[in-house]
Parts: sequence; structure tokens; C-alpha cells
Amino acid sequence: MAFNQQYYIYIMTNRSKTLYVGVTSNITKRTFEHKHKLADCFTKKYNISQLIYYEVTSDIRSALKREKQIKGWLRSKKIELIESLNPKWNDLSEDW
Repeated sequence: MAFNQQYYIYIMTNRSKTLYVGVTSNITKRTFEHKHKLADCFTKKYNISQLIYYEVTSDIRSALKREKQIKGWLRSKKIELIESLNPKWNDLSEDW
């Protein structure tokens, strides 16, 4: 039986709307790490704790390519992406 792994490209933010783009194979665990400041220095330093956008793929190469693509965008384009699915910037992990 083959196991179909999923990968998530995600965007998190804080009250000041600082954006952080990342990729993970476990969105629930990774979000928990950000919220409890167990993740890297940037998200810890800027109190990045709200999941506002994510995409899912089964291919790690496409996930990494997409993460790099989004990171290369201007802030305005990232905001357009977020607001296309989450116009109020709700924390999508609030009920997890």
C-alpha cells in the first residue's frame, strides 16, 4: 500500500501583518510550533502566529518550487493571493 504524502505551502502573519512563507509536511504541527514560538528565529522574533493561507500538493518538488515562487513575489501580490481565499485574514488554524 502506497502512502500519499501531502505537503503544504503556507503563509502566516502577526498583528502587524508581517508575512512568513513556508513549506511543511505537517501543517498542524508546524502551526503549533509557530504559535508556541518553537519555530525558527524570524517567526519567534516577529510573533508570527496566525495561519492565513495554505495550499496542498503531493509533490515535494512542486511544493518547494511554489514556496520559492511566492517568496519572490512583491508583498502586494502575496496579499492578493491571501485575500483571494481569505479576505478577512482569519486565522485558519483557530479551531485546531
